[in-house]
Parts: sequence; C-alpha cells; structure tokens
Amino acid sequence: MESRQEQCPAPGGLGLETVREWSLWLTEVERWLLPHFARREARRHAWASIRGLLSPVERKNGWQLAEVNGDATPYGLQHLLGRAQWDAEAVRDDLRTYLVQHLGDPRAVLVLDETGFLTKGQQSVGVARQYSGTAGRVENGQIGVFLAYASVYGHALLDRALYLPKAWTDDRARCQHAGVPAEQLFATKPQLARQMLQRAFAAGTPAAWVTGDSVYGDDRQLRVWLEEQDHAYVMAVSGKEYVWRAGRQHQVKSILAALVPEGWTRLSAGDGAKGPRWYDWMWLSLAAPWQPDWRRWLLVRRSLSDPTELTAYVVFAPHATPLATVVQVAGSRWTIEQCFEEAKGAVGLDHYEVRSWPGWHRHITLALWAYALLTVLRAVQRPPEEAPKKTLAQPAPSSLAAFKAARGLCH
Repeated sequence: MESRQEQCPAPGGLGLETVREWSLWLTEVERWLLPHFARREARRHAWASIRGLLSPVERKNGWQLAEVNGDATPYGLQHLLGRAQWDAEAVRDDLRTYLVQHLGDPRAVLVLDETGFLTKGQQSVGVARQYSGTAGRVENGQIGVFLAYASVYGHALLDRALYLPKAWTDDRARCQHAGVPAEQLFATKPQLARQMLQRAFAAGTPAAWVTGDSVYGDDRQLRVWLEEQDHAYVMAVSGKEYVWRAGRQHQVKSILAALVPEGWTRLSAGDGAKGPRWYDWMWLSLAAPWQPDWRRWLLVRRSLSDPTELTAYVVFAPHATPLATVVQVAGSRWTIEQCFEEAKGAVGLDHYEVRSWPGWHRHITLALWAYALLTVLRAVQRPPEEAPKKTLAQPAPSSLAAFKAARGLCH
C-alpha cells in the first residue's frame, strides 16, 4: 500500500516530515472511502481519483489524472463517475463524520453559500444562463449550493447540492437524459440549504450557529425554520427585506437610513489576508421570539473607509449573547469563500468533465474529501503557539490517533 500511496506526494507547505507520515494520513482516508466500493476496480479508480486530485498537476481533468496515476486512458475514472455502482450520498455522510472527528467544536458555525461552475453548451445537468458570483455576471454555467463547517480548528466544505433551474425541472425528458432522479423537483437555493442543514442536524453535527448571505437571509421560511429548531443564526439580509420592530413591519433599508451617528462599537470580524477586519457595528432589538430566553436583533455593519456602506443581518440567539460573539459569527461567512477558492485551486473542484447528475455529485464529493484531508493536515500541523486552546469538550480521538498510538508513532 505504501508504494502505491507514495505516488501522491505530500502537498507543499504542510510540514509533513516523512513520506511515511503522509502515507498514514492517506491510509486513514482510504479506510473511510474504500468500503463504499464493492468491486476491486472501482476501489482502485476511486483511490486513483483522490491521489490525482491531491497531486500538483495544474489541471485535474480526466486525461491529466490518468497520466498522474500511470493509466493509458481516463476511461476507468470516467466509469467511476458515471456507471460504477456506489453511493455518493453515503460517501458524503462519512465525509461529515470525518470532519467532525477532526474539527468538531460545539461553538462551530455552519456556513451557507453557492458558487458557479462556468461551462459551454447546454448538455451539462443544470446548465443555464444565470447569475454566477464566480463570474460576477450572468453567464452560462451551473450553480452548486454548499454547506461549510467553520470551527477554531479549521474550515472545510461539508455538503453540496446542485441547483436545477425551473427550465430543467419543467423538462422531465431533459432531466431523465441527464440522470436526474424522477423525484427531484424544483427547489430554491434556500430550500436546498435547508435540506443540507437538516442532514447536518440529524447527524448531530456540533455547531452553535448558522450564517449565510442575503440569498438565504432574505428567505423568511428558512429563518423561521431555524428558530423552530432553536438554532442560533446570523443571516445577512438585503435592504428590501422586512423585519418586525416596535410593533410593526419596517423595511430594512428604511431602518438603515434612519441610523444615528452615535452608538457604534468598533470590533474585528476576524482576521483576513491583511490582518483583522475592522468595522463599526450596531444592533437593534427586533420583535421577541416565542422562546422566552431568546432574542432577535438587526445587526448593522458599517465600513470604516466608507461610512455609507452598510450591511444588515438578522440575528436570532440566546438573550445573553454578547455583540462580540455575533460579530465573529457574521465574519465567519467569509470562510466558505476561502473554501471555494482553495478547493477549486488545490483539488480541482471545478475541473470536472462530467455532464450527468450522478457524475457531478460524485466528482464534487471526491473533491470535498481531498480538500477535507488538506484542511485536517493544516489543523494538525499548526505550531503550538498558534493552536487554539480547547476550553470545551474535545472531539473524539480519531482512528488515525489510535493507529499511531498502537504503533508508538505519536510524538
């Protein structure tokens, strides 16, 4: 096994001391993944796919991954993503367990966002001319909705869903040709987000908060559903959204226009590429929820360089929650943007050549596994002085920790 794994070099900058140490981490992921593939050839190609996605090759398409793995053609990998028998949803569920095992923290944040996958033609499942934040404009492409897990130990992508425009779901023949399940009906992006959150909650994923941009915050049904779960959130809302305050409904933009110059608190929303992200913040009480120990607020962020630039959030949280905590949760939304950038650049999240519904979900799921491994490696390689202090219950020890302890490999 080691000789096969050594074909995939350890990523640079992770401080792994030996090929053997890198192989141990790969072995743990292999033990999670390979039981999902009953046939020997499927297991081999699944592991070849992971090794290829982790390799330094720039473009991780079928031919280049085949070359990395010493295959003459990409047909084996194509079969894996298309016709091979395996359950991408079960592999996704084990990804969630793996990440919680290594990054789990009761204070973690579940982060919602979508990203675009630009493509040509009209055959790829879900493709349409639609707004893509990746391009910053309306483009031909697919949209994936994602759920990220952000804790003090690291952040990674936990779940995924492909958005199907109504032009697709109204054309059942087109859906059938692309392998879309017959039971897959139209769902908005917030509805897809709710499905992913339901899966995370049902699995007992430790997290104290949910956050997302106004695509999700403007969906009142999603906010009400989270409140019914007694799950705290900090959701961005647009100026057109309405909130209840002082006994009547107000449009958010009218509240922002009436804010006074006094009463702001300067706080950092977390570290960015250039250091702490400082803003001025104010929060205003909204109508109280039915839960006696919970409160709603309208949180407002003001830019230091341009005081007219305001961003609003609706907050639902226990009444004693301090402003500084809410600000940190609002700031954690940027972690998913970093996940998209890194996963596309490092493990080929958007380098696929599949057109079908199963192919999209299978490629994305394997790429999320490769990215999860890189995230876990960064977490364990952090210098002791930078590692967060664990003040709450620690995650359960990993199978890798037990494996290393049993063989006297712990340092």
